[in-house]
Amino acid sequence: MPGGRLTQQERQQIALGLADGLAYAEIARRLDRPTSTVTREVMRNGGPTAYRADLAHRAAERRAHRRRQAAPRGAEAPPQAYGRDPEAVRAYEETLTTVFMQSGTPQMMARVMACLTISDAGSLTASELVQRLQVSPASVSKAIAFLESQELVRRERDERRRERYVVDDEVMYQAMMSSARATAQVAETARQGVGILGPGTPAGARLENTARFLDYVSESLVRAADQAREILHTKAETTAGDTAEPSSDRG
Repeated sequence: MPGGRLTQQERQQIALGLADGLAYAEIARRLDRPTSTVTREVMRNGGPTAYRADLAHRAAERRAHRRRQAAPRGAEAPPQAYGRDPEAVRAYEETLTTVFMQSGTPQMMARVMACLTISDAGSLTASELVQRLQVSPASVSKAIAFLESQELVRRERDERRRERYVVDDEVMYQAMMSSARATAQVAETARQGVGILGPGTPAGARLENTARFLDYVSESLVRAADQAREILHTKAETTAGDTAEPSSDRG
């Protein structure tokens, strides 16, 4: 299986595959590449409807150039904590970014979210994000503002009075609750349309059924998130036999 960066010819094949309506898995099979590689490539370059091979290749070259400039000459990547493989960590961060993008998070916001999520501290300063992602401070600021509006990150001051952006054990719970609120808002808007279009009309009936469905989904999501919330605070403890045992520090 070929490794390394995608070539310009491979990107052209991806573009042709998308134009033919092929699934990512099929495109990847034809390239003899992992499906995640194709998915990540497409999502970071405009998505399936806006992907352009030449633009994607130039963007990849610019990213590679920025990484070379950022790395000191003759220096290797700093060692990862816990003996992690730096290349594996980088690849996983890109995969996580792609998953966030597929769930509807804009690209820059997804990159910031992924970077925060895989940090052991669960928090980074603006300058640390700028350095790690090789983007402008304005891009980080805009991404943080969006993530705050979704209640996915919060701000706090450290001992040096620096502003830090934090994701904690509650981030997935907050994300689910935010999704539930958004779903409930759509349900309420649909219900308003019933009164305008008429409850006995086809459009009114459709909106009424939509509202009932979304009400049920929203309520179920809130109930499930509340019931499962404790899981987010489960931590691994190492026993004498080096076996990880879950335990909760809540309650």
